[in-house]
Amino acid sequence: MGSLTVTLVFLYAVSAVLCTPFINQLQPGQEWPARSSVKQPYHQFDGTENEHKPEVAEPKTAASEVEKEVISDEPQAPLVETVERIDYSGAQVWKVSTEDVQVQRLIKKLATDKLIASWGGNHSSIDILIKPNALENVTAMFRNGDITYDIMIDDLQQRINEENPPLDENELELQDRRGHRMTWKQYHRLEDIHGFMDYLAKTYPSIISVNTIGKSYEGRELKILRISDGKAGNKAVFIDGGIHAREWISPAVVTYFINQFAENFDVESDDIKNIDWYFLPVVNPDGYEYTHRSDRLWRKNRKYGYGPSTCTGADLNRNFGYRWGGKGSSSYPCSDIYRGSGPFSEPETKAISEFFRNTAVKFSAYLTYHSYGQYLLYPWGYDNALPADHKDLDSVGKQMAEAIRKTGGSQYKVGSSSGLLYPAAGGSDDWAKSLGIKYTYTVELSDTGRYGFVLPASYIEPVARENLAGLRVLASQV
Repeated sequence: MGSLTVTLVFLYAVSAVLCTPFINQLQPGQEWPARSSVKQPYHQFDGTENEHKPEVAEPKTAASEVEKEVISDEPQAPLVETVERIDYSGAQVWKVSTEDVQVQRLIKKLATDKLIASWGGNHSSIDILIKPNALENVTAMFRNGDITYDIMIDDLQQRINEENPPLDENELELQDRRGHRMTWKQYHRLEDIHGFMDYLAKTYPSIISVNTIGKSYEGRELKILRISDGKAGNKAVFIDGGIHAREWISPAVVTYFINQFAENFDVESDDIKNIDWYFLPVVNPDGYEYTHRSDRLWRKNRKYGYGPSTCTGADLNRNFGYRWGGKGSSSYPCSDIYRGSGPFSEPETKAISEFFRNTAVKFSAYLTYHSYGQYLLYPWGYDNALPADHKDLDSVGKQMAEAIRKTGGSQYKVGSSSGLLYPAAGGSDDWAKSLGIKYTYTVELSDTGRYGFVLPASYIEPVARENLAGLRVLASQV
């Protein structure tokens, strides 16, 4: 029991929750890895989708300067923007058992020395990202300590390069015929996601509407899509994605749900039709765009100017108002789990809070989709405690997990956030539960570490399809 306690305390100290990095003393990218100029596809934004500048100008750095578009009357080649992208060449991701105290001590030392960062894990193991310039030394330390590990990713940049290949000609032609650019064979930029939502609202006006509940720090819209047949007795379910910028599979899965319900509503079961569905696919649009343009592994939002070191961003999933500032969150502005200056200090979380406060809708369920690890988590996350109806949450969660397994074969573990993983205060799921919403879950999507945050686009449809089966189970219960 003593060994288990040490393990849990250690894991809490270095990794507050699945997919949470160690608390670094520098902004991600400042100390490693090197930045390199890479040509990236340019996406023309219109109106509110423009690349807005924050009111407080961020100092120009190699990471944030973008070559301005050159406009002339002469025909031009397709436009590209030149951005400085963080290069993760040579970085590796290892899975390491943390059941041995010796291993815990070594990992803690390496994290303190900023030689590694944490990607995720659970009570028995942790996934660590090893910097390329530290790889030789870390390998030697593990060898000298006779510590075993599994290399999950041997070159992170190569995985990033292979993650989101361009569409083939058939898919591009299908895009044109369909009237929107969204597919589930590729990870899409925010413009495509919002354009898809607007297209559905125009195509199916009797059941679909789109509203903006606020704007991000850099001025991007926070768009919610509702699917409803308007029946007075309908229940209501809220689903969000993309709270953490680098978790691309999350918005992809949420938009898949939207497409399935929108395109097939007439033939859907009564379980689906008798619910008013509210979808917010990208809670963190600034961070999401930043991962496409500059740092693929950026996690937080892009609010600038925190702390004396003028660090950028807060972890939106530590910024919600219930038990804000508690375990598993950081008061250090440069940390990737920085909780913000106060509850709902970020425009993105504040917009969600105000939406719930002002709406007359009584929600029966709240699901927030993340990655990775394959978990179905229910409250509480702020501490190792359980809500009074935890047996109901556990039962429905296990039914959802079984539907996922039967559909696609993926094994999802079910339990409370703090009990199955680690305490993490200020999460959206705890906050939603505190509002009286019964069925509240955080779904950590695939995979379990082979690809981690850089899950190839070929996995989108299988992951979405099996999770849709889980969602249907929830719909039958609310």
